[in-house]
Amino acid sequence: AMGELTKYRRKIRRRNKDNQRLAVIFNDYMNCLWGDPTAEKEFPLVDAAAEAGCEYFCIDAGWYADGFWWDEVGEWKESRKRFPNGVKEVADYIRKKGMIPGLWLEIEVMGIKCPLVDSVCDDSWFFTRHGKRVYDRSRYQLDFRNPKVRAHADEVIDRLVSEYGIGYIKMDYNIEPGIGTEQNCDSVGEGLWGHEKAYLEWLDGVFARHPDLIIENCSSGGLRMDYAMLSRYSIQSTSDQDDYKKYCTIAANSPTALCPEQSAIWAYPITSGDREEVVFNMINAMLLRIHQSGHLGNIDPERKALVKEAISVYKKIRADIKEAVPFWSLGLSKFSDDWVSLGLRNGNKAYLAVWRREGKSDTCALPIDFLKGVDARVKCIYPDFSVTPVEFSKTTGNVSVKFDRPYMARLFEIEW
Repeated sequence: AMGELTKYRRKIRRRNKDNQRLAVIFNDYMNCLWGDPTAEKEFPLVDAAAEAGCEYFCIDAGWYADGFWWDEVGEWKESRKRFPNGVKEVADYIRKKGMIPGLWLEIEVMGIKCPLVDSVCDDSWFFTRHGKRVYDRSRYQLDFRNPKVRAHADEVIDRLVSEYGIGYIKMDYNIEPGIGTEQNCDSVGEGLWGHEKAYLEWLDGVFARHPDLIIENCSSGGLRMDYAMLSRYSIQSTSDQDDYKKYCTIAANSPTALCPEQSAIWAYPITSGDREEVVFNMINAMLLRIHQSGHLGNIDPERKALVKEAISVYKKIRADIKEAVPFWSLGLSKFSDDWVSLGLRNGNKAYLAVWRREGKSDTCALPIDFLKGVDARVKCIYPDFSVTPVEFSKTTGNVSVKFDRPYMARLFEIEW
């Protein structure tokens, strides 16, 4: 059923190069700069991301604010304290290193301390209820039914693309505006519905003008994961989970909600980890979309090489991922599970990610029904150093693995 739904999602989606190429994206936020970017911090990260094999580099939240960046959003001009020579200097350096630059935006809101709130905007720009502007967490909700709002949003996108050469936008959304707006409508629900339709039409216009622009759908991680959005956006943030040991459950289950090639999964090696931590981290993302992060410049050469190896393997298999359908030999994952698995099948080839968290058993048998009676070959394709025992039973279709310690992961290729 999930395989058929995956095929259907691919048919209703905007045709785009990103879902054909499956580019590897570095983003400086998670377990890295945490919304505190500066030019000084970015340059070594750009070097490390390029060395690892990333193809896009996205500067996340905070690039526009001198101080606390949360309630100043809306004008979308860089902070000269953070970027003395402008964001373009860093964007040009990213391109020089062979990657395409990206920026974080939250275009649907305006912070209560944004200079535009009082100088340009009137109440018609915003959701209102009971005669007052709706705000949540120090942000106002813009109303995209207003032509001035859409013109403002168009100006921002066109400026970032033309002046900075931006080819990727992480489009975030971090408020809850409630049941809608009372302006120019018969009910607040109608107002909300009209706004959402107008937003989607605006988004269609952006892609018509900039067909190669990648825009990531994000909402505090993965809170707006629907195909009204994902029929337009090519990639979706799945979570802001910062514990790699838990992320495997989110990664394994994500193809129930969206196509594998749209599912962005953080991979963020931690500075103090070992090589199995890196492998676990990278396999979280390797059957989906790699959202690379972490202080790659601050980890030791062996672990840095494992990141590079993972990205290299991913580039070899991503052509299969974009056409594959998911399967779950252990069923969908719970956070309490000792073993987690996700498989992708494409023709006579399959990929199988297996994670061991805790528990006493070091062995797991993974039943794969479509392999019963089939002469299949199973091999570990990441990491290269693996000597993990793996067995296949033609009679039962089981793939059996043995992981000799907790928090291990391996990626297998199966051919028949």
